[in-house]
Amino acid sequence: MVSPAQGLKLVFCGTPQFAVPTLEALLAAGHQIPLAVSQPDRPVGRHQQLTAPPVKQTALAAGLAVAQPEKIRNNAEFRAQLEALAPDAIVVVAYGRIIPPWMLALPRLGCINLHASLLPRYRGAAPIQWAVAMGDAFTGNTTMLLEEGLDTGPILLQQEHAIAPGETAAELFDRLARAGAPLVVETLSGLAAGTIHPQPQNHALASFAPLLTREDGRMDFAARTAREIYNRWRGFQPWPGAFTALAGKQLIVHRMAVAAPVTAGSAPVEPGCIHVENHRLFAACAAGTWLELLEVQIEGKKRLAVAEFLRGNPLDAGARLA
Repeated sequence: MVSPAQGLKLVFCGTPQFAVPTLEALLAAGHQIPLAVSQPDRPVGRHQQLTAPPVKQTALAAGLAVAQPEKIRNNAEFRAQLEALAPDAIVVVAYGRIIPPWMLALPRLGCINLHASLLPRYRGAAPIQWAVAMGDAFTGNTTMLLEEGLDTGPILLQQEHAIAPGETAAELFDRLARAGAPLVVETLSGLAAGTIHPQPQNHALASFAPLLTREDGRMDFAARTAREIYNRWRGFQPWPGAFTALAGKQLIVHRMAVAAPVTAGSAPVEPGCIHVENHRLFAACAAGTWLELLEVQIEGKKRLAVAEFLRGNPLDAGARLA
């Protein structure tokens, strides 16, 4: 067993940028990390260039050994590698793989996960995005002991963070990643010292944050108010964003704002109808609410401020978004 003065022996499992601050914090705290585990390199960008994930890049820069198994559940070679290391704990941050039972049982302190919500709220793959998309005023980070269920394990530590009214998921990602790193360090210290006692979750209060799909970005003017559409746009940054259709072409809305009610004539305005006034573009939403579209991109063209878009795309009376 590694002495406390030398730090714990850890295996770190993570893939995207969100996990990097935790890996860096564990190294700075003096823990030994003989192995970092990440998902395989993937094609990225327009040219589909094979690219190492951020955790792998960070680990290699720090001189750590890296493993990138395609599968882990029945991977005898990977299992033997971890068993030979005999880590005190396995730290899992946005790894993107389900941890199998043999791996859960391996370290003496367990498999420690950083989850970006206040569990049991927003279990699942996209907790940050859904917290913002649902208009929540606060969220946070949770460290927990992993078990076989989806984010159902006992809670170790939690920290709460306010969500600013205009904050996007992309901005919140960075903030929670930085805040979660010292929380993991504190959690490991407490577990090693026996001062942290895992607390079971109240499963009756659980809510879920499923993986996003392209369709989540479709703007539904009839079913959602302006505030609800705006919150979903904030939550679904950078992907899938927010889009609709105009005259049969896809229209991506890159920036928007909730607007004051618009007077567009005496007749009731149906959701999806648009109103142009003083080079500004408004869209009617559910419950008599209105959005102002600030920056848009019509299919096949570049993104433009709305005033410039309207100069090149005069809209017919009765035009609507669908």
